[in-house]
Amino acid sequence: MTPVRVHPLVGVIAVVAASVAVSACSMSLPSLPGASAPPPEAAPEPAALPPGFAPEEIVGRWGFSAYHKDPDRARTEAAARGQCKQAYTIGRGPTGGVMMHLADSSQPEELRLKGGPGGKTYIGPAGAPAGPRDREVVSFDGRVLLLRWIDPEVAGRYGTAVYVRCGPRA
Repeated sequence: MTPVRVHPLVGVIAVVAASVAVSACSMSLPSLPGASAPPPEAAPEPAALPPGFAPEEIVGRWGFSAYHKDPDRARTEAAARGQCKQAYTIGRGPTGGVMMHLADSSQPEELRLKGGPGGKTYIGPAGAPAGPRDREVVSFDGRVLLLRWIDPEVAGRYGTAVYVRCGPRA
């Protein structure tokens, strides 16, 4: 067999190519546009604000009515007082909330009292305050509780709810 002669330049090119390949393994390449970067750390959840009152303060029997126009409020409160023979009961929830109905729901479920910006209080499912299924507490003096739905479509159907306490304050 005849030995094959290799041009000396081919050997030099092979050595240079091998050294470039090895050095490329130890370099970090710049990130390309559209390349995925590690996700940023999630911002911490803001601390929950306290509601304006404790759930125990609304547990009990309530006369219920609702209005759509503010001039009807006094008449609606009087109508709610007359509903105590068929009172709406707000009960304690198993994990510290209150048992009430959501819009279009036939069964009560546990809702939370949630503090929101500006000192507002909301009643609704667990989650951030002022969610679409929440109600804003318009006012509460221990005897009369006014609630307004956050969702404009639901608010348009149900209006502002008036709950008047039946019997002594809890």
